[in-house]
Amino acid sequence: MSGWLPTGNAQASSKEKQVDKHIDGWPSPVVSNEDNGWKSFGAPVKGIHNLRLREPNINIVETGWPTSAIPTKVWPSSAAPVQTDSGWLTSTAPVNAISGLKQEKSSTIQNKIPSPNREMHLESRKPSNTPEHGVIQISNSADIKPPENEVVVKLSDMQADESSPLHSVHSFEDIGIKPDILKGIYAMNFKKPSSIQEKALPLLLKNPPTNMIAQSQSGTGKTAAFLINILSRIDYSHPKSPQALILAPSRELARQLESVIRKIGSFVESLTVQTAVPGAVDRNSAVESMVVVGTPGTVLDLIRRRQLNTQMLKILCLDEADNMLDMQGLGDQCLRVKLILKSMDQILLFSATFPDDVLEYARRFSPDAVELTLAKDNLTVSSISQMFVDCPSDSGKYEILAHLYGLMTIGSSIIFVKRRDTADRIAERLVSDGHQVVSVHGAYDGHERDRILEEFRSGKAKVLITTNVLARGIDVSTVSMVINYDIPMKGRYSEIPDAETYLHRIGRTGRFGRAGVSISFVFDHRSFQALKEIAGVYKIELVRLNHQDWDDAEATIQRVIKTSRMA
Repeated sequence: MSGWLPTGNAQASSKEKQVDKHIDGWPSPVVSNEDNGWKSFGAPVKGIHNLRLREPNINIVETGWPTSAIPTKVWPSSAAPVQTDSGWLTSTAPVNAISGLKQEKSSTIQNKIPSPNREMHLESRKPSNTPEHGVIQISNSADIKPPENEVVVKLSDMQADESSPLHSVHSFEDIGIKPDILKGIYAMNFKKPSSIQEKALPLLLKNPPTNMIAQSQSGTGKTAAFLINILSRIDYSHPKSPQALILAPSRELARQLESVIRKIGSFVESLTVQTAVPGAVDRNSAVESMVVVGTPGTVLDLIRRRQLNTQMLKILCLDEADNMLDMQGLGDQCLRVKLILKSMDQILLFSATFPDDVLEYARRFSPDAVELTLAKDNLTVSSISQMFVDCPSDSGKYEILAHLYGLMTIGSSIIFVKRRDTADRIAERLVSDGHQVVSVHGAYDGHERDRILEEFRSGKAKVLITTNVLARGIDVSTVSMVINYDIPMKGRYSEIPDAETYLHRIGRTGRFGRAGVSISFVFDHRSFQALKEIAGVYKIELVRLNHQDWDDAEATIQRVIKTSRMA
C-alpha cells in the first residue's frame, strides 16, 4: 500500500524527574510519575462527567488511504456523548446559555490522486475522475470557475455560520468579562467572540479556577482567549509581583504575545507586562511585572538566578503547547519550569494541533483539565485555498518562485524552507534579480530578528523567507500567501512528513476569516508522497497549478482569493 503511514497511539515512557532542593518559593524536589495508557479525561467543573475517547477505527482501502478519520472528540459536556442515527456526536457545554454542539464525522472525499514514480512525471498525468472512498480530492486549476457575481463574505456572516470556527451566538458581555477589559477588546475591533472564545472563556473564568487543554484552528482567537482570562485573574494590588507566566517557543511569538496583552489591557490601570527572552532582562535586575511572557530556557535561567520570584505565580500558560511539550525539543525545559512552580491555580495548554502522543502527555502536564479538541479533518480553515505546483526539479523550484513574485507582493507573503542556508541563498538570488525580500532564521542575532520582523509587519518588506522558527503563532494580518518551498519533514533527514508543521505554516495566512492562499512545491516522488500524506491526514482538497501556463495559474490564484474575499 502506498501513501499512508499507520499511526498508533504512541505512549510516553514513564520517567521520574527531580529538581535540586531550595527554599522560599524557589526550586524544590518534585517527582513526576507518569501513568501511561489511560483514555479518559475528567474536568474539575461541577456537572461535567468523565468522557472516554473511542479507539481509532481506521480501515485501509486498496489505495492505502483511510476510509474514516481519527475518531471525533467532543467538547466537555455535562452529559455523556449521545450517538444519533445520523452519525453525529452531540454534547452540551456546561455553561448556561451555550447551545449544544455537533461535530460531524469525516466526510467522504473523492477523486484519486495518482501516485508518481521516477519514470512518470506529474505534469504528464491527469487525476482520475473515478470516485474512491477515503482519498483526498485533487483539482486542476481549470476546474475553478469564476463566480458569476462577486462574492463578498463579511466577518459577521462567518460568525453567523454554525460551521465556521468564528461562529458565535453570544457577545463578550454575555460571558461576563470585566468592563475595563471589554474596552480593550473592542478597541482591537473584536465584535463578537469566536467559537473557541465563546466555549473556553466561561470555563476559564469560573471559580474555582480549572486547568484547560484547548485546540482550535490557526487564526481563530485562541491567544485572546487565554490572555483575557489572565487579565481577569490578576491581583492588581501587587503590580510588581509576577502572577502569570506565559511560555512561547520563540522570541518573536513571546514579543507578539506581550504586545497583544498590552493592547487588550490598555484600559486596565497598573497592568505591568515583561518579556523574558534572550537579551531582554539585565542580569542585575529583577523581573517585577504581573505578567511574564518568555521562552522556556530564559525563564528557567531567571528563576535559577533568583531574578524571577515564583511565590505569587498562579497561572502557567503554554502557547503552541504541542511544540512546547515535545521532549525532543522544549519539553524538558517546560517540565523543569512546571516542577519548580509547584502548585498552580491554572495550567493552560493552547495549540492548533495536538498529536495523540503529545495529548496524552498534556493530560498529565495539566491534570484534570477541561479539554476542547477537534477532529483532525476539522483543523484546516476554509478561508485558506491550498494549492501545489509540480516543479521540474529541486533546482527548478527557484524559477517557479520568481514567477510567483508579482503575486506575492499583492499583500505580504512568507516562504518557508527547510534549511537556513536555503533561506539565505534564495534571498540573495531574489535581491540580485531586483526583488525586495528579507530573510530570518535562528542563526540571526535576537535584535536583528526583531528588526527584520518589524520591517515585515510594517510593510516595508513584502516577502519574508524563513525556516520553521516562524511557523507558529506569528500573526501578520497582511499575509495573503504562504509558500512551502520545501515540504516540512520530521527531522533533518527524516522521511516522515510533518503534518502539524504544515498546518501551522499555512496558518500564517487566512487569519480570523481573511482569505489566504498556500502553495506547496513538489518535484519528485518523495516530495509528492509527503504532500499527499499530509493532505490525507487533514482531508485537504488541493488545487494543482499549471506552471506552464502562468496566465492561467495567476488567474486561478486571483479567482480563489476573490471568491472568499472579506469586505
